[in-house]
Amino acid sequence: MIEIDDKTIRKLQLVQLDMLSEVDRICKKCGIQYNIIAGTLLGAVRHGGYIPWDDDADVAFLRSEYEKFRTACEIELDEERFYFQDHRNTEGYRWGYGKLRRKNTLFLREHQEHMPYEQGVFIDVFPLDGVPDNYLKRCWHNFHCFCIRKALWSEVGRIADKSFFMRKCYALLSEIPRNIIFNHYDKFVVCCNEETTKMVRILLFPTPNAEYGYYRKWYKESIDIKFEKYVFRGIKDYQEYLSFKFGDFMKFPPIENRKVHPVSDLKLL
Repeated sequence: MIEIDDKTIRKLQLVQLDMLSEVDRICKKCGIQYNIIAGTLLGAVRHGGYIPWDDDADVAFLRSEYEKFRTACEIELDEERFYFQDHRNTEGYRWGYGKLRRKNTLFLREHQEHMPYEQGVFIDVFPLDGVPDNYLKRCWHNFHCFCIRKALWSEVGRIADKSFFMRKCYALLSEIPRNIIFNHYDKFVVCCNEETTKMVRILLFPTPNAEYGYYRKWYKESIDIKFEKYVFRGIKDYQEYLSFKFGDFMKFPPIENRKVHPVSDLKLL
């Protein structure tokens, strides 16, 4: 693992900032609704841009808008600088959401060196799918999401997990063919969006609390939010959303919790 100092984090952020700008450009041109979310939105509100120690960026789309964005990337994306990945266009990709990456860069996550696809500096591009309004059904739905996520993570977990027993469990899970998992996932996505539910979530990403979802209304009403030298689209009710996700979001976390992703190799522009 290599150490990433403050100067390097800032260089990384500036590369990601170009990708956020590209998402905004495509969405404005094609009439697609998106939001900066999570730590990116928190950074905009609390810091006017990146959280100083943050090494990633997140944008999210309701599922129908995500599919429009995927299609738009095939035509509108500046392919001299960027490429878009998800499980439908990248062999060996094992995540249930997309990544927009910068060409001629490298951001090699620890224990993912063996993954068989290009791994440039990225921002996460999340689709949001419906979850049941009934809480008990939502708990079962969350367990379903957990099982799919672990099956996909197994290719990393068989190497990365600290427990010998869990590495063996992941090794067994990794024998499930990737196409079988994603065939199931794609059908699951369709089922999740048959009705317009009050809550949504990133299906294959953990939720931060026992609600197992976020309110759809947050992602349907967006406003312009200043982020560094740019203006991006963000959740209008950002105080309600950030409080739900982070609690007292204006309070800085302890220094020991200000962590970056462990990487084994990094190449910036």
